[in-house]
Amino acid sequence: MHAIRLHAFGPAENLTFEQVEDPRPGPGQARIAVAAAGVHLLDTALREGERGPLPERPALPTVPGREVAGVVDALGGGVDAHWLGRRVVAHLGFAPGGYAELAVTDAGRLHEIPERLDFAAAVAMIGTGRTAMGIVRFAEPGLGTVAVVPAAAGGIGTLLVQYAKNAGATVIGLAGGPEKVARVAANGADLAVDYRDPDWPAKVRAHLGGTPATVVFDGVGGDVAREAVALLGPGGRHLVFGWSAEGIRGGGPHLVDGVSEQVLGPAMMRRAGGPDPVRTLDLRALTEAAEGRLTPAVQRFPLAEAAAAHRALENRETTGKVVLEP
Repeated sequence: MHAIRLHAFGPAENLTFEQVEDPRPGPGQARIAVAAAGVHLLDTALREGERGPLPERPALPTVPGREVAGVVDALGGGVDAHWLGRRVVAHLGFAPGGYAELAVTDAGRLHEIPERLDFAAAVAMIGTGRTAMGIVRFAEPGLGTVAVVPAAAGGIGTLLVQYAKNAGATVIGLAGGPEKVARVAANGADLAVDYRDPDWPAKVRAHLGGTPATVVFDGVGGDVAREAVALLGPGGRHLVFGWSAEGIRGGGPHLVDGVSEQVLGPAMMRRAGGPDPVRTLDLRALTEAAEGRLTPAVQRFPLAEAAAAHRALENRETTGKVVLEP
């Protein structure tokens, strides 16, 4: 099969398209003929040699990627035969291997893809969709909510805008550049503004007519987040799930005592509840998409161009979930 391999930590150019031996499923595992592989900002940190939230850095050489969708083409011992030939999506957990034509994972991680979803949309929902469903559990939007989404053209931001609008909230979407702002407006935001415009906070205040924001869904950090938090009224919530403006390896923005809250990792899993919180969020995300309430934005790259996908993601030149297609 063909796969993307990383032989040395460093820049995106270190990702190489190679022919490697086909993986074989072991007991309790299934092999997926990959049709779409998700690319995450965390992947770029791991590529550079950062451990991120993982227990340790990946051993080299490695095939990056932890989100895949495709068709099950082989089974290991003890796996129910009904999975063979099924359209599935899976998050590989801490195990890499997604940037490839074939990927192996534990059968317990498989989700059958709902009929109306294509492979790329399923990958988006198992990754960014799961995170979005976890974030809103900290501040479920509804009538009277004024939500500010600083990265509204991104994969998570796109879904947060849709979810909040479906719930009856007023949504202010921020994005960088006119093309992304237009996408945010088309996605249903009540107001879409360019955070590169130094006057954007004044435009938001004018639109709201003195009404304060109640929640900031923040995946950006930095100056944009600081300006957004200044829009909050008493008791407002600042939910931090990333800080791309200051680098994924930096600390959070630490803005306002009493309203800022980190919502990724263990806190999100505790809030999700159930015996398997990850699967709970996966299923909720897939259901929202299958029933037409959420539609993920996807930007596709050929598998062989994984390095270009990483560069675009790092340079904030992407819109929606980045997906590699063999």
